[in-house]
Amino acid sequence: MKRALTALLFLTFSLWARPSAMDEKVRKQNIEVVKAAAESLSKGLPRRIDRFTTLVGIKADGTRLVHIFTVSAGPKSDEALIAEGKERMTRHVTAGICRSAARFLKSGITMVYRYISAATKRPLFDVVVTKQNCPFLNE
Repeated sequence: MKRALTALLFLTFSLWARPSAMDEKVRKQNIEVVKAAAESLSKGLPRRIDRFTTLVGIKADGTRLVHIFTVSAGPKSDEALIAEGKERMTRHVTAGICRSAARFLKSGITMVYRYISAATKRPLFDVVVTKQNCPFLNE
């Protein structure tokens, strides 16, 4: 009985240890992927996205790939930009990222789109997208 219990405990602990060791390996691999992606995607920046938005930087932050945009909306205040844009942008950006970055998201990489006022250089808002934000990736 003691042997069976000991064997069961050993098996249980070894099974618990394996996912965390594997998770750590995947996390380290994702950090390297994010660094390489940031370096590669940063070439040719800044890049105008539309008449209001410019992609000015892409950086690695652990397993987060952070895209930095400036928003230029004329005389509107930062507060007006946030009030008018945050909810709408979050919906549209999330849908786009779910489609275009599905491989990153499936592997556990988080995509962040950071919007900054071109006029004041103040952060406006972040759109953070993970696999959990994309219903079709969780099936």
